[in-house]
Order: sequence, then structure tokens, then C-alpha cells
Amino acid sequence: MLEVLTVSIFNGVRKVRIYLPEGYGTSNKRYPVLYMHDGQNVFGAEEAIGGVSLELHKYLDQTNSELIVAAIDQNTQGEERLNEYCPWKNGDFSEQVLGYKSSLGGKGREYADFIVNELKPLIDDKYRTMAAKNYMAGISLGGLNSVYAGCQYPDTFRKIAGVSSAFYPNQEEIEKLAAITPPSGKIYLDCGTAEAGENRKMSELFLASNNAVYERLKSSGCEVEFRIIEGAGHNYTGFKDRIGAVMEFFWGKG
Repeated sequence: MLEVLTVSIFNGVRKVRIYLPEGYGTSNKRYPVLYMHDGQNVFGAEEAIGGVSLELHKYLDQTNSELIVAAIDQNTQGEERLNEYCPWKNGDFSEQVLGYKSSLGGKGREYADFIVNELKPLIDDKYRTMAAKNYMAGISLGGLNSVYAGCQYPDTFRKIAGVSSAFYPNQEEIEKLAAITPPSGKIYLDCGTAEAGENRKMSELFLASNNAVYERLKSSGCEVEFRIIEGAGHNYTGFKDRIGAVMEFFWGKG
């Protein structure tokens, strides 16, 4: 079952798409909550950016998942998605990847604070949640913000997943944060070997970026899994194929 909430953030109104598991309305059970980004692309394809979504609700229904999902819509205005998902301004490594200097980013801290301090209390009040059992998952820049949130709020999120995470805009800072205050829960990361398609150099830098964050998290003592997906690119057709592995991670023990 899907519902839609509207919330205020960054002086605007945003949809939060809520998935409730089968049987929610006929039981008294409480459920863990998975917070996700890019909400337009999580469930139905009708409003999906690019026309392809994860169709996560179908997978969750088929597998009888006992999980609430709260998917926050992205801001589609200009470069605001990048601004809101990046906790810091673009750094030097970003210039290596993009080939030019960028001053975007910097609103990601406020965005993560909103999820923890405003959206989570609203979800916990409205739905039968396990208030202490929260997860977060994101794709691309959403993976960056998810790992950031895991570091910044280690007592809030028990598991974090980043799919083809675009760490590179904030590479230096996210590595530094992971070393100082690593997440206390489990982490899943994956990355394709062809993230930038035919641009081999950019794909190699993207994979190196993910590997560096993985190594930093591992050396900090985190329980982290990193999967390299041979030939996988940066697109929702591939992300949709991998969403089952991500969900299996969240259903595991812990």
C-alpha cells in the first residue's frame, strides 16, 4: 500500500512517498523504517525522472516484506538535487572527475538534519514504527548523503546502503568524516565498473572513489560490505536489477 505525505523543507513543499507492508492495516505489528532519497524513482514509474523506477513496492509485496519505506522526493529545480544531497561544497577530487571546478553542494547537512529531526518524528508519530530501528539507502548522490547521515547520526541508523554512490563531489570530507566518526551500524556499498559508460577514465575514478570510502570505513572498524558489479553502468535499469540485493542486506540479522 502506498500513501503520500507532504512536508515542508528548504522553504518549499515536498512529497514523501510511504510504503506500508501487506497486512499493516489488519495487525498491530510495528515495523522498521527505511528512509530513501529520489522518491520519484522508488515506486511507480509515472513520475520517475528518466521514466524508469525501482518499482520497489512490487518487490516488497512479492517478498512479503515487513518494512515501512519513506521515500523523499528530490528537488528537480536546477542543480538543487546536487546542492541538497552534498553536505559540503565540491572539493578538489570532484574537479578531477568532472574536468572542471564546481562550487555546488553544501545543503546536505541541513537535508539530513531534516530527515532525523523533523521527518522521522512525524513518521514515528503517524505510523506503527520501531522507533529505534531505522535504515537509510540512496543511489548516486543519495548514497553520499546516506553514508554521511550514518556517520553524523550513528545512534539513529542501524544499517546504511549506498548504490553506485557518487562520493566524488565530497570525496575528501566524507573520507575524513568516516575516519573520525564512522557509522555504528552495518553498511552496504556497491559500484559498477562502467559507471560513466564509454568514459573509461571517469569510470575508473568513480570506482576508485567508492573503494577509498570502503577502505576508510573498514579501517575505522565498520562492518561494511562492498560489491563491485562488472559492467554495470549508472542507470535505473541496472539499479532496479540490484535492488533485491540491497533489500536482502536490510533483512539480515542486526
